[in-house]
Amino acid sequence: MEPRCSRRGCQADAVWALVWNNPKLHTPDRRKVWTACEEHREYLSNFLDIRGFLREVVPLDEYRSR
Repeated sequence: MEPRCSRRGCQADAVWALVWNNPKLHTPDRRKVWTACEEHREYLSNFLDIRGFLREVVPLDEYRSR
């Protein structure tokens, strides 16, 4: 089963990995990942970036191959 978009209510297949961490809760090297479909990549990226959490956005296939 393919990962789904992390946007609430979205059932689309994810194609992006949004890598983030919350510096108030996580050590600098800790990374968490939300997944996003094409339609919600910008929305979810902005949500994380405004809070200072976003570290990088990469295609999901690229993230998986690391």
